[in-house]
Amino acid sequence: MKKILAVISVLLCAALLFGCTPAAQSAPDGARTVTDYTGRVVSLPADVERIAALGPSALRLLCYAGQAGRVIGVEQFEKELTVTKPYTYVHPELAELPVIGQGGGGGGSAFTEELVRLKPDVIFAAYDRQAADTLQTQTGIPVIAVSSYGVFAEETDFSLSLIGEVLDCTERTDALISYTAACREDLAARTADIPEAERPTVYAGGVGFNGPHGFDGTHAHYPPFDAIGARNVVDETGETGAFLIELEKVLAWQPDVLFLNPENLYLVNEDYARNPDFYNSLTAVQQGEIYAQLPYNYYSTNIELALADAYYAGCVLYPEQFADIDIAEKADEIFETFLGVPFYEELAASGYRFEKLVIGADVQ
Repeated sequence: MKKILAVISVLLCAALLFGCTPAAQSAPDGARTVTDYTGRVVSLPADVERIAALGPSALRLLCYAGQAGRVIGVEQFEKELTVTKPYTYVHPELAELPVIGQGGGGGGSAFTEELVRLKPDVIFAAYDRQAADTLQTQTGIPVIAVSSYGVFAEETDFSLSLIGEVLDCTERTDALISYTAACREDLAARTADIPEAERPTVYAGGVGFNGPHGFDGTHAHYPPFDAIGARNVVDETGETGAFLIELEKVLAWQPDVLFLNPENLYLVNEDYARNPDFYNSLTAVQQGEIYAQLPYNYYSTNIELALADAYYAGCVLYPEQFADIDIAEKADEIFETFLGVPFYEELAASGYRFEKLVIGADVQ
């Protein structure tokens, strides 16, 4: 009986060991294994020099990590150079690389034949577990799943650390993680002692998601506001993330300060032309308390833009606590940390400035 129990015990241990990570495999001689964002154990060659990036956030994280020079293939979507997607804008050479996918989430847009032809050592993909397994099986190339949603997201730190481990650039990725954490702590500390009654109420409009939106496009638990403890009026709806709000609710809330996305200001102005009474009934409009928030979600989160937004919101809402911050200088500090270059002038030249806005005026 004891022998039977011992055999059962061994079998159970084996099942637990191998059954929970179907992607796990023994590393061949000279290779190594890493555990990716989805929990898959992936076997890698000892040296990784040629890499490919697929899905939202993969290429961005590689650029942040200073590894754009190792990328040998990108998605068609990443070839579009725009200032609101800074990581590609500052690396125009990426647009000249072969196309390895159409772009988008889910893993269905990868060009497997082109990947096999290019033979990257590793594919970094913002895919789920099943999509990553499928692509690895189809190409025979190690696929490492990464993720980055949100400016202070744990999965971003994990994915940056993973990239640092795989590509031997931990000094760089650790510095990025530490810098982001320091910004989070600084933003929170500056506003921690402000009584709730002394915090102005705020509303973010013109927030883009699944396409552009006007004044009714908003965001509950908007990360730049959360970072400074701002009183976001839409948080009381129980929603999370971006959604469309009924304008009557904003009128009832009468937020003290409005923040709008300059990219979608034309939609706000078009709606103003149709419904000026609504806008002119808002106290913030009457008092000119309307400011810019730069769009930071473009194929996942552009962390540098979101951090700059948080500091600007702090400067507007709590001028005493942020009196030492010159927003253009702070933004460039953030941009140089993540992108390697100052970038605020480039944004401003394209109409993305931290400044007061006027509803109803022609877009400049």
